[in-house]
Amino acid sequence: MYASQAINTVLGFVSTRKQLATTFSVVKSSVESLLKQPLEFSKITELKAILPDLIKFAYIPRNELRVTEDSLKGRRENSPDCSVSGAASTSVAALENEDDHILILEFVDNARGKKTKGNNIVTVSALQPAAVKKLVEKRNKRFHEAISEFLLSESGMVDPVNALKAAAQAHIPVNPSGDGPIIQPSNRQFLGVPDPSNRPSIDGIVTELEKQSWCEGRITDRRTIAAKTALTAVLEPPLSPSIARALLDSRKITTFYCHQVAAIHALAQNKHVIVSTSTASGKSVIYQVPVLRFLEADSSATAIFVYPTKALAQDQKAAMEQLLSTCTSLRDLEVATYDGDTPQELRSEVRETASIIFTNFDMIHASILPQEELWRKFLKNIKLIVVDELHYYSGLFGSHVALILRRLRRVCAAVGNRRILFVSCSATITNPQAHMSKMFGLAPEEVEAITKDGAPSGPKDFLVWNPPHIDEKVPSLGRYSSLAEATGLMRFLMKKGVRVILFCKIRKVCELAMKTLRADLSSEGRFDILERTMPYRGGYSREDRRRIEQDAFNGRLLGVVATNALELGVDIGVLDAVIMLGFPVTIAGFRQQAGRAGRRSRDSLAVLVADSYPIDQYYVAHPEDLFEKSNDDLIIDLESKPLLEAHLQCAAQEMPLSNEDEKYFGALFKEVCESHLVKDHDGWYHTHPEFLPFPSKFISIRGTQEETYAVVNVTKAEPCSGKGSILEEVEITRAIFEIYEGGVFMHQGLTFIVKEVSHDSKIAYVTRADVSWITSPR
Repeated sequence: MYASQAINTVLGFVSTRKQLATTFSVVKSSVESLLKQPLEFSKITELKAILPDLIKFAYIPRNELRVTEDSLKGRRENSPDCSVSGAASTSVAALENEDDHILILEFVDNARGKKTKGNNIVTVSALQPAAVKKLVEKRNKRFHEAISEFLLSESGMVDPVNALKAAAQAHIPVNPSGDGPIIQPSNRQFLGVPDPSNRPSIDGIVTELEKQSWCEGRITDRRTIAAKTALTAVLEPPLSPSIARALLDSRKITTFYCHQVAAIHALAQNKHVIVSTSTASGKSVIYQVPVLRFLEADSSATAIFVYPTKALAQDQKAAMEQLLSTCTSLRDLEVATYDGDTPQELRSEVRETASIIFTNFDMIHASILPQEELWRKFLKNIKLIVVDELHYYSGLFGSHVALILRRLRRVCAAVGNRRILFVSCSATITNPQAHMSKMFGLAPEEVEAITKDGAPSGPKDFLVWNPPHIDEKVPSLGRYSSLAEATGLMRFLMKKGVRVILFCKIRKVCELAMKTLRADLSSEGRFDILERTMPYRGGYSREDRRRIEQDAFNGRLLGVVATNALELGVDIGVLDAVIMLGFPVTIAGFRQQAGRAGRRSRDSLAVLVADSYPIDQYYVAHPEDLFEKSNDDLIIDLESKPLLEAHLQCAAQEMPLSNEDEKYFGALFKEVCESHLVKDHDGWYHTHPEFLPFPSKFISIRGTQEETYAVVNVTKAEPCSGKGSILEEVEITRAIFEIYEGGVFMHQGLTFIVKEVSHDSKIAYVTRADVSWITSPR
């Protein structure tokens, strides 16, 4: 009791002297001078156990410590000396010889501070004596209340003192520099995170969350969507014994949802199909079963599965391989990924041996169609083309894809294949039949839209979380950091055994969030959680992406910080919660991200942590729009002459065009061909010579094609030595803002200093440095 009051007095005194020298050694010395007895380390951890949200007892990077030495002048003779020099008999400069991290002890409800110009360090304004007295009394009162609450909660215990000592073990700080805690804990099994399969219910976790002092006033809306039971149907005719056994052995599938049966029946009737049902509703079965039937009937049959991201293609390839390996009649068939990561020496093998290829529209546009003569056998035998996540293809990119699909249909028809069936899937699309018809160039009556969802789902809680104003009386000061609030919430959930994904809108925020989590979890000594938390975004190397995907799928990861690279249907295992850091631009994006949690019928949680932007605050004020407002229509433009000309140049290189091809490319076809292509004496249109031999190289379907800079880690080598490891590749439009000498570069939440940039070779050399700031160009 006396120790807590003495600590309170010392830290209150610090507030009057503009000090941030609250290192444990400083506070310990000053408290002992008041108590006239040693201050035991265990007393601090016991206080932290009782008041975990009020006391900060953790290591921070040494360069974050700042002491205002001017405030040491005029100190009264008998006042406690809270300076670094007074307590430790050293100067501020002597800190340079200390560890990389310093143990601090302070109250987190300290006076609000302001950033010092030129850095990110917060300095605290001095408090007047009356304000200090009020602050000390408030803390003492809170301490008495916490003691009473603890005794009440432990009323059934034989010895609450031992219970407090056991709880205190969880709050022994660990030095991230690698020197370990000041006192090694005698028993740390209580630090173990609950097994996600045995975690508390989401309802219970949210109820506990609402009781946290740091959550007060943040949750502006909470609603629960009730669980839904499955709606099944009978598949007629039934599957062959071999396919049925494969589904049972690989996926534990014995029955089908009604939307799966409806789609499989429609395909059996030679209709093109689009399925628009909820995330994780088993949409992949809709095209996996038909393709197995096609292959069982004809081993020479082929199929193309198209995905918008490499991660999703890899995920679905693994699922199909598992399915084929358990299907006795088909286990010898080959499936393969065909994307930008496929080595050149393996591409011919894929073309000749694979029955199913997993690819994207970039490869169809730039590799498959321009070399149709090499792919002719494969194209002639295609039975099924699957385009997953159809909502992804909108705007300029979607318009390119629509024309690529027309080129693909034309080439397949030319080699004698007019029997191809198309399947599309999407969780968020307003008018699926019309959109698929326009995208693929099909007649609406040829397309069957399946929208009745038969998949079960567990209860899902939705929270809208709005960080409060820093000062309610001065709104112009803004709100508390949404990033800090989101990462704090993520830490709380992970400690409960909840598997969480935090979605960030841009790559830099993704790295900042991971950096914050790394610092906070390290300062708490929760390396058991930190080692199970990883970031995921575009730009990482292929090896890093595959490793993170595999760790997530295997259940090793507890937390993932990601951009929308994981917004799509990549199966990264069972996720319990989604946190969206800022409104994800569109209603469809919000629903897509929220749908990532709760796969496989478990209860789940989705939290929108609002930014201060007007659109975020609009949905804070009108949360019903998040659930009741319809998705925006997807837009593609087939009337753009420049776009049409670009793809007609490509189509003419694949096979000369004739007037009959107007059925694929629309009413503008003849006008564009006459004005921009070369017509021979037989009436065939050919590619203009300036675009030969491969016009597809002149078109980047995702936007401007960019050069990249390689970021090379030379922490243990010299720049330009030829040694070091490549961290990632950065597009030139990002590189000019993120890679410059002396700047801080972030990768997987770690900070690096840019030592040298070679613009000729497009290489940036960086070294690892644990810094507490970020940089931006002037």
